[in-house]
Amino acid sequence: MAEIVLNVEVREQTGTGSARATRRDGKVPGVLYGGDKAPVAIAVRSNEFRKALYTGKLLGHLVTLKYGEETQPVIAKAVDLHPVTDEPQHFDLYRVDEHQQIKIDVPVHFANQEASPGLKRGGSLAVILHSLNVSCHADQIPEEIVVDLTGREIGDTIRVADLTLPKGVTAAIDGELVVVSIAGAKVETADAEGESAEGGEA
Repeated sequence: MAEIVLNVEVREQTGTGSARATRRDGKVPGVLYGGDKAPVAIAVRSNEFRKALYTGKLLGHLVTLKYGEETQPVIAKAVDLHPVTDEPQHFDLYRVDEHQQIKIDVPVHFANQEASPGLKRGGSLAVILHSLNVSCHADQIPEEIVVDLTGREIGDTIRVADLTLPKGVTAAIDGELVVVSIAGAKVETADAEGESAEGGEA
């Protein structure tokens, strides 16, 4: 089962007023969706929810929802944060079967930049996809998709089909889509600076 357990309470009422009252009571309001059941308004104590959120293993991961003695595997797909305080304001959970095949976005990270000759010569990463939509079992969601930049030269392009994905994980998007490329040295920036200098002399 999942590492994170969220102890939830069922909210009797929904709507903006109910959500505000829930937050005043020291809880984060949310909604449980999915499966063959109707949506259910729920809440989790704020300190418990923050602790789960700040592990970095809440969003996009398999989580165990606990209500009394009942447990249910769920995926946390959305968390709304306050624009100023970054306090969690609302969340959405989706019911899943632990071994159900799902599609989900996983963050893309780039490794071994220091081993890329192109980057060493002043090239730069032109990142197109910051996350990758993959298909996998709910209990096999990878933490990240790692792109190895070892040996990559200026002009190299890495597409979805070029990625090495974990066992049991497949890309759920077109394999020809570009993930990242190694762009040339910042010639355009230099040209722009030159034009700016010429304009100043005039």
